[in-house]
Amino acid sequence: MTEAPQGSRGEETADRAERPSGRPWTALWVSALAFPPLALLAAASWSGRWVRPGADDWCFLPAVRDDGVTGLVGKFYFDDNGRVANALLVGAYAKFQVAGHQWFPVVSGVLVLAVLWAVAVLALRRARLRTPRGLPLLLAALTTALFLFVTPNTYKTFYWPAAAVSHTLPPVLACAALIPLLLARSRRGRALAVAVAALMGAFLATLSEETAIVVVMVLLTALLLSGRVVPAPDRGFVRRWCAAGIAGTAAGAVVLITSPGSVRRRERFGAETTSLLAPDSLAASLRAFAEITVTVATTWQYAGAVAVGVLLGLLCGRADGTTPRPPAHAPLLTAAGVLVLLVSGYLCTVIAYPVFGDRVSDPAANRLWNDYLLLYVILLVGAGTLLGLLLRRHTRRTAPAKAACAALCVLVCFGPAVALGNLDTAMRARAEKWDAQDRRLREGAAAGERVLPYERMVISQMLEPFSQGGRSYWPGGCVADLYGLDRVTDGARGR
Repeated sequence: MTEAPQGSRGEETADRAERPSGRPWTALWVSALAFPPLALLAAASWSGRWVRPGADDWCFLPAVRDDGVTGLVGKFYFDDNGRVANALLVGAYAKFQVAGHQWFPVVSGVLVLAVLWAVAVLALRRARLRTPRGLPLLLAALTTALFLFVTPNTYKTFYWPAAAVSHTLPPVLACAALIPLLLARSRRGRALAVAVAALMGAFLATLSEETAIVVVMVLLTALLLSGRVVPAPDRGFVRRWCAAGIAGTAAGAVVLITSPGSVRRRERFGAETTSLLAPDSLAASLRAFAEITVTVATTWQYAGAVAVGVLLGLLCGRADGTTPRPPAHAPLLTAAGVLVLLVSGYLCTVIAYPVFGDRVSDPAANRLWNDYLLLYVILLVGAGTLLGLLLRRHTRRTAPAKAACAALCVLVCFGPAVALGNLDTAMRARAEKWDAQDRRLREGAAAGERVLPYERMVISQMLEPFSQGGRSYWPGGCVADLYGLDRVTDGARGR
């Protein structure tokens, strides 16, 4: 929303002459760069046909089948965790049983891409920037690929619906609340944007506690900085929008915290306020967050977010042909972004630590990082954009930088492509065994059997019945409920 100062007439003429966004071939190669991340998303979505229930899904399926989505909402509110919005989304896919799990990756992948694409287009339009035609799609596609597939455990991030509903989709839905803000022009449009911010805040608070923390931190920072970085005509509206989002999140948090299910969960895991704020817990959370930070910061594929940001800075232009300059408050915005990321990430680790303990920093629990990982990727894109604008001001020949960034945008997709191929093979093998056992258990139950053996089929460190050397029965009781049995036994022991 900050206008850049205009250059001299001579500078304007030079900019028009060499503005890359005006060349047709620029739009062509920029659009081609979007193909690798889009191909990753398409291939990953196609592999969704091999997804089969596991872990918590075993318990959701019979609950929704027997009591419907409203029954699951009541179970979450009164018994499990108080996350009523979470129960709504879980019920939406569990209602279709196994088919819902198979379609979930396609639907969620398209949703993530569509939201990020819309935000990119509207944000550039609101900033009065012109770019080559395919650049907003490239921004959205590469951000989506980095967020979903550059993780230690893609299965839990993208394919496991229960984890995706709790940690992958919430930050994307928070980004969706920006769309009415960026579209608002009239008084009615601004009122709608404020209302959406409040409703989305309340929804997110009862969907994911971690994402709610990130949202509040971002909105508080925007509210504090609005006096310096937002133009006076828009300042009041932006402040109302931020305040509405914070108020809505607070209201949803009250519903969540006071729910019987949340109280029971805190008692079960010893996550009362006193234990959360105990010095030992805070120190252990800090160590765990430091380990997470090192893991994420040393994942080189995230450099692709910087690269696509540099391309944006090098290729964008204003409608009159002038070159945009870095915002006057770029250092302040950069420092604020880093601070928000670190504080919100640490607070997310603090509230997750009583449940997960030292495992919160384990790669197998990486789904817990996703609530602030999308913010990390977006900040890297922003940092790259600032770098691209600076390069443009101080370097005459930008072609080498463009070539290097374009190559990096393609290169970062190779590792996830190999990992997705291996995961597809593992998922297919598990699906074939799962389907065979599903038929066996259903036929046995139909024949009047009350106790049947269950073979464990673990994928990507997902929990299965009879884990810990057969000592843990969960979620064996849910498996038995799904098939109408009294109990399942450890098939490995019988064999």
